[in-house]
Amino acid sequence: MISRFVLAAALVVVVALGGTFSYVYLGSRQSKVAAPIEKPTVVTPRPEALVLPGTLFVAQEGALYSLSAGRFHQLTPEAGWAQPSLYPDGSGNLLAVKYGQYWSDVYVLTRYGGAVRQITNNKARTGIADPSLNHWSFYPRLSADGQTLWMTYDGLKCDGCYDVSPAIYSMPINGTIRQARAWTDGGYYSGGDHQPIPVSGGVIYTKYDFASNIDYRLPEKLTGMLWFTSRANSAGRRLTDPMEDCREPSMSPDGKSIAMVCTHLNQVSYLSVATWNGSTLGPRVNLITDQLVAQPTWAPDGSGIAFLAPGVTGGPFQLWWLPKAAYTPPPPSPVPTPTPGGPHNGPLPTPTPAPPPPPVKPIEVTTNDGFDATSPMAWLG
Repeated sequence: MISRFVLAAALVVVVALGGTFSYVYLGSRQSKVAAPIEKPTVVTPRPEALVLPGTLFVAQEGALYSLSAGRFHQLTPEAGWAQPSLYPDGSGNLLAVKYGQYWSDVYVLTRYGGAVRQITNNKARTGIADPSLNHWSFYPRLSADGQTLWMTYDGLKCDGCYDVSPAIYSMPINGTIRQARAWTDGGYYSGGDHQPIPVSGGVIYTKYDFASNIDYRLPEKLTGMLWFTSRANSAGRRLTDPMEDCREPSMSPDGKSIAMVCTHLNQVSYLSVATWNGSTLGPRVNLITDQLVAQPTWAPDGSGIAFLAPGVTGGPFQLWWLPKAAYTPPPPSPVPTPTPGGPHNGPLPTPTPAPPPPPVKPIEVTTNDGFDATSPMAWLG
């Protein structure tokens, strides 16, 4: 069951941002199951439980947790924390979002959840009386050199305005919001631009718009498209088609593949991957088509992909693991060759082909934890 906090946060975002994206996105992830979820720290893992590599950071009920060596540890209280991302220096320090009543801010945390400093201060002095005077920061990410903060931010709106779509911003990590620079315009009542991933030469993000705005022949449905922009205030270009409705990009550790969620404008949620050559995506390959997938995240050692999905229809979102063997075929067996002077000094009989291995299926890591499906996960090697 989705928590009261997440429901409240969803309504706040809808009111504050005034776009249809938040309602569709958050509303689609509400659970219909009445059983209360448990804290991840409640259940002691079974001896045979799957142990994922490194340390995985997740959000539940407004708190951040880490999963390491098969055990969960609560890092923060249930106080509006979500959307963790890592410092690129391997220290384990985190960026995270903390939700207020009508605003949200980016903080620096230690790997153990201690607040180091607050980067943004989006609460206006009169924000309670007039929520439109506040601002929202989401999906913080650091550049590879650790010097630039990328985020979704609603800084383009005028004071007292509600009709705003969030855009992609960058700012010095040690600077102030006055130094923040808009890279995109976010559109108008179309959902805006979200979840930036800084890459060499620019930034990849999800742009939400109505498909009919891209092509008048397409349906008037809100769709997500992966987009690439190489410089601030440029139009950028689409990486996926509007009819694919792709979102939530996640870059592989080697920088050569992107995992994403694609709905194809239907009530589905596929886990798809595509190669990335630094400028374009390869064809999409659907890895999972029978689950409501959210927030795919690559293991830092490249051994697989974690994602969130309900364990049962309509249930809360659990942690799942898809091993690399599920999407990387084994190398072909070598063809035997005749040995000169040997017993088969001529063509060998055609060997009987081995039966194909059974398909590798995703593994459900948790069973009743109800993680925040709107919050990306972070994974430290």
